[in-house]
Amino acid sequence: MIPSILPTYNRADLSFVKGEGVWLEAEDGRRYLDLGAGIAVNALGHANPDLVDALTTQAGALWHVSNLYRIPAQQRLADALVGNSFADTCFFTNSGTEAMELAVKMARRYWHDHGQPERTRILTFEGAFHGRSSAAIAAVGTEKMTKGFGPLLPGFTQLAWGDHDALRAAAAAPDVGAILIEPVQGEGGIRPVPDHCLKGLREICDETGTLLIFDEVQCGMGRTGKLFAHEWAGIAPDIMMVAKGIGGGFPLGAVLATEKAAAPMTAGTHGSTYGGNPLACAVGAKVMEIVAEDAFLDGVRARAGQLRQGLEGLVASHPDVFEGVRGAGLMLGLKCRVVPADLVQAGYGEAVLTVPAADNVVRLLPPLNITASEIDEALSRLDRAAARVGSDAG
Repeated sequence: MIPSILPTYNRADLSFVKGEGVWLEAEDGRRYLDLGAGIAVNALGHANPDLVDALTTQAGALWHVSNLYRIPAQQRLADALVGNSFADTCFFTNSGTEAMELAVKMARRYWHDHGQPERTRILTFEGAFHGRSSAAIAAVGTEKMTKGFGPLLPGFTQLAWGDHDALRAAAAAPDVGAILIEPVQGEGGIRPVPDHCLKGLREICDETGTLLIFDEVQCGMGRTGKLFAHEWAGIAPDIMMVAKGIGGGFPLGAVLATEKAAAPMTAGTHGSTYGGNPLACAVGAKVMEIVAEDAFLDGVRARAGQLRQGLEGLVASHPDVFEGVRGAGLMLGLKCRVVPADLVQAGYGEAVLTVPAADNVVRLLPPLNITASEIDEALSRLDRAAARVGSDAG
């Protein structure tokens, strides 16, 4: 018989009943050090008191009214996002996948209203992940994501990672309207796009008029040590998707855009019943208040340096298990010589949680406010987990 929960996940045999900061407590009372943060969602850790207070205060006042009315918490969050980014406006969603859908619609509507409705094609890249909706899987195009779900939404072309000549040739096609890319691939194996490549993408888009869309669902909201990962390159997109960390654990996403890109999205062109509800935006506004502070981002960069240095030592100590470290900020990956799932499983034995990814990588995505002593403890547990895997392989 099929279980009551649709079996689309290969779940670990772990169940957690309580969380505090970087720690999770299982049903049996064992405490686990969480280096996954709900896949980069719990940016400020579990049960963060500031977020708990923001949520409970709002919950005691008003839960939901719909977007038929003004929502003060939504306005506060929108003002904070616009005030701390390239954007002139934003639309709130419940998830990164919903943000992806709007980004695609916005790009295509832009060209429709500018008298070039043929410019519907969006260029994407090998290794990408943009969600699991029909548009998102069509954008990625891999068999793993699309098998059995056809016919696929047309209008996407996937390009090889790092093939600049192919990119330039594809971008020159008359039907191309946008380029969509993650500044740091998450599911694809923690692969940062070099700053000069992001600058090159901006130049190509400026030359051709093509819209540049960044997917910062996983790499945004302070994860790389700046509020948004693309800031390291000194350029900006026309449209950007954010989610995960923006809600600190409460479901929330957003599409940020320039006035030029967003202008065609007039009343009635898009909507959401739940998106931007008072509960989500109260939490999101508090997350922004904390994460956007320079001192907080300085702390992220300091802890990121400590973690990366420790991981480099870990790689050197276990050359039979690891090939190297990749990533940016507190979005790091251990490139493995062993099966990543084996290292993740060994981590369970040492009560440390990590996240597998493609390209033989294990992801480390801890809460952004992890402490120096907690990083030391994490490295010790990872060292023991690597020793377990190494002895098993030997």
